[in-house]
Amino acid sequence: MGKDYYSILGVTKEADDDELKKAYRKLALKWHPDRHKDDDKEHAEKEFKDVSEAYEVLSDKQKRQIYDQFGEEGLKGGVPPGGGGGGGFPGGDGATYTFTSGGPGGGFAGFNPSNPEDIFSQLFGSGIGGLGGMGGMGGRSSQFMDVDGGMGGGAFQGFSFGPGGAGGGGRGGGIRTRRPQEITRPLACTLEEIYNGCSKKLKVTRRIRGADGTINPSEKILKVDIKAGWKAGTKIRFAKEGDNLGNGAQDIVFVLEEKPHPLFKRDGDDLKIDLTLTLDEALCGFKKPVQLLSGKTIQVSNPNSIIRPNQISRMSNYGMPVSKHPGMFGALVITYKVQFPTSLTLSQKEKIHEALTE
Repeated sequence: MGKDYYSILGVTKEADDDELKKAYRKLALKWHPDRHKDDDKEHAEKEFKDVSEAYEVLSDKQKRQIYDQFGEEGLKGGVPPGGGGGGGFPGGDGATYTFTSGGPGGGFAGFNPSNPEDIFSQLFGSGIGGLGGMGGMGGRSSQFMDVDGGMGGGAFQGFSFGPGGAGGGGRGGGIRTRRPQEITRPLACTLEEIYNGCSKKLKVTRRIRGADGTINPSEKILKVDIKAGWKAGTKIRFAKEGDNLGNGAQDIVFVLEEKPHPLFKRDGDDLKIDLTLTLDEALCGFKKPVQLLSGKTIQVSNPNSIIRPNQISRMSNYGMPVSKHPGMFGALVITYKVQFPTSLTLSQKEKIHEALTE
């Protein structure tokens, strides 16, 4: 069962923005990890994260509408086209928080919670002394949009980074949040894109503090080159391309993620695939086409030997490219799944018995 964001904040489903802010501020101060010692810190971090996530969703009208209709699973897992909005919705204080949208056909591709410290800084400022400096800092944070043309339906894949502290009131002591020197977000690619290598263009909108203290947006196109064979977890860093609010520009770091594939599963440099055979094919031989990630089709055959259920064979050089050794490839690992008939006639049984007992 998904999270009950209303219960987490202790508000009713009719709660307005002021009630949400009041509940969040109270609970965020209560559970901020800096106020808890080692033996209680892990629990506090979880509570702080849940409170921040609940506020982020309920303070945004469109995310809240999707949550009310589909629950946490629908919000995070994505809803089909027409089932909800998508793409960089503004938060309750004018900030854009983190989620990904704009899948093929225009559906909502799933909410991804922001860094809880970013949301805290948004409402409390970069440093608060006790309960001072509670004024929220408006404005938008660094945002990213995939501007490549192949997203289907003209949709974009949006990235937005939660706002950090941009100054704040308060006196010494109390909680002080540190603006991160880098912001990390996932960059999901298909196995085909990683196999062949690809480039993605991201439109970046970041906040820059001017000499007069005003904060202005600045746009730039970043090109992300994905090298063939890169593994999930590979980091792509853009130095000093994030927000610069007077304390140094942030680095932007994308972490490569692999989207699930309907046929192949990656295992290091190898590719795994299940190949289904009939009992006749397993006993008497077979020849089946398999389309590789490169688009090339190969024939997998076994004309002579008998294939047992879950038997595995390896085909060298048909796996993923080895990024550190150009020209080298892993193996294609095939697991055979043998389908047995659900029933046999008496005549069929007699013929099989005769064939196997000769």
